[in-house]
Amino acid sequence: MITLVHPTSRISPEPHVLGAIGEEGVSLVIWERTAPSELQALLQCEVVDVRFSTELALLEGQLTEELSAGGYQECDARAWLIADMVTLARQFCQIMAIAALDLRLEVVTTDACRKFHGDYVTARLITTYIGEGTQWLEQDDAERVLRGQEPRTIRQLAAGDVGIFKGKLATQEPAIHRSPPIGNTGQKRLLLVLNPA
Repeated sequence: MITLVHPTSRISPEPHVLGAIGEEGVSLVIWERTAPSELQALLQCEVVDVRFSTELALLEGQLTEELSAGGYQECDARAWLIADMVTLARQFCQIMAIAALDLRLEVVTTDACRKFHGDYVTARLITTYIGEGTQWLEQDDAERVLRGQEPRTIRQLAAGDVGIFKGKLATQEPAIHRSPPIGNTGQKRLLLVLNPA
């Protein structure tokens, strides 16, 4: 079942909603799901951000190497994370009709990207595995922000939700979003971002 939030957004607990990003006028799609609580164990050790470009066919092996080098300990939570990132990458590449992508897995502790904005990409997949999810605006509030006004309602992805945000290279009405303000709160976010290479 797909819930229509606004003519430019689609939200559903079914993964097939992600394909709706290709529809005319749709700038944001959200697959609602829950991240396993066991993932918290991944941040018990000191880890560093992982970022690389790769072809989809090489992704799983490269992810395993990069996570090991980044300090992610071998455990069930890491195995789940790798499998999930590979699955999401396959879906994203199929939807975007691409064979290569840029992957970024980072631990966020600051107010990174704290201003509402649209990305300078065709589309970007974002999911927060741990911590607060990305905040986004419906079109009327996005227009208010562009006029220098405050939004009336700030929406937010939950941990585990997967969003594909259409960017400025694909539309004149990109999905407007920001990182949740968590600076000075002691919170950590484990964030995955996929872009076309």
